[in-house]
Amino acid sequence: MSKQAPKNRSIPTKVPGIYKTDSVRDVAESLNITNLPDVVASALASDVEYRISQVVEVRAPARFMRHAKRTTLTTADVDQALRVLNIEPLYGHFPYNPPTFRRALPFPQMPSAGPVYFIEDEEIEFDRALREEKVTLPKGVSWTAHWLAVEGVQPLIPENPPALPRDIDPENAAAKQSAPSNVPGSIFPLTPPSSDRPSPLQAAKQQPQQHIAVKQVLSRELQLYYTRLTSSLLPPTSDFAKRTAALASLRHDAGLSPLLPYLVRWVGQGVVDALRSGSQSDNDGRVLEVLLDVIEALLNNQTLGVEPYLHQLLPSILSILLHAALPPSHAANLRTTAAQILSHLLTHYSTTYPGLSSRIVKTLIVGLIGEGKSRSTREGAIRGLMGIGKEAVRQGLVKHQGAKVIGDECMPGESSSLVELVVEGFRLIHPPSGQPTPLNLDSGADATVFEDLRSHLGAFFAERVIGDAAWARGILSDDTPTA
Repeated sequence: MSKQAPKNRSIPTKVPGIYKTDSVRDVAESLNITNLPDVVASALASDVEYRISQVVEVRAPARFMRHAKRTTLTTADVDQALRVLNIEPLYGHFPYNPPTFRRALPFPQMPSAGPVYFIEDEEIEFDRALREEKVTLPKGVSWTAHWLAVEGVQPLIPENPPALPRDIDPENAAAKQSAPSNVPGSIFPLTPPSSDRPSPLQAAKQQPQQHIAVKQVLSRELQLYYTRLTSSLLPPTSDFAKRTAALASLRHDAGLSPLLPYLVRWVGQGVVDALRSGSQSDNDGRVLEVLLDVIEALLNNQTLGVEPYLHQLLPSILSILLHAALPPSHAANLRTTAAQILSHLLTHYSTTYPGLSSRIVKTLIVGLIGEGKSRSTREGAIRGLMGIGKEAVRQGLVKHQGAKVIGDECMPGESSSLVELVVEGFRLIHPPSGQPTPLNLDSGADATVFEDLRSHLGAFFAERVIGDAAWARGILSDDTPTA
């Protein structure tokens, strides 16, 4: 058989692309590159066509078009795609003002040349342009950040509202400020400032200020409510019914948020004035009881955000709890109530401020074991630790040897309220056994427990718990192993 002659395969003709090589040569000539080879021009045209298809068809423009619920691709879509690809966008093309292309007349000298399109430039007459009204384009929408207030002070910048004018004579305001306004023996605060009646302290300042304090403007109704509320709370001008109604309003009213900073400041000033006098009168004791009731009512109001004001309420509570010269007839009740409020405060806000409990415990331990502290201060510290919990009592009385410090100041066989309070703290740490068995000092283990009791509790309180071996070991459970 004779082999069949192989057929000659036809070489496929190269289909020209959309981007012509003549366009590449025109760009090259604009860059002073002459005599560009046909192979290079064809390769560059193919590469340009590939890049354009990548940008237009594969990349983001089609996505922007689909997200805009359109079927027509605009120049804005291409600009967004170029920005996504980190390529400088094209300038001079706007989607809302598309260019108008016109077709040029055919060239008789070059019949092979295809159709030519160009953008028609509009001719503008200077006379018409000068006669027309010039429209100022507004600035585009933009976002910027500025300080509304810095540590309660409003900066004087154009973005912030202007300061309120001052229409009060500083000399008259200073004279009113120097005149006595409070009734002796009572604590009545100044009414909060309003927009039409600034406080005397604001009007007395004559020096120009560069920063204006941001203060909340209270309505006439809130000012009247504040005055009636504070006047009905404090003795001796208030009765039991009005005081009960005022505390109920503080405990349940949801519209007290604008008055909260003024009420907190009023409570702090009232506690300072009552403790500063040192008279230890029954009136001061009743005032402190009412102020503690106000603090408790504010903490129980679920609609008020008291968290930002805890640092102002805690000094008032701790001052009443640790003060050395409370009125004798109200001292025990005041310290017990302050300890209960402190326990309530830590129960509800210790998770928000994790370091709050440890700082308060350290403050109470300093009041318990501090050198030169009075017995009343040590009693208030123990009540505060007992309100926090048994571990706080263990740290204060056993670990930091607060019981030993108190026992060294007691007389042998003394049975006072402070001693009974320490014993009550021991019962909180570990309850006594129903059938107590005393420590056997002849036994080595019991003798070690007794030495630890004398080391941590002192000889005075070691004698108090030596009659119950289980109780003694329970008190020292975190310090010595049980035998």
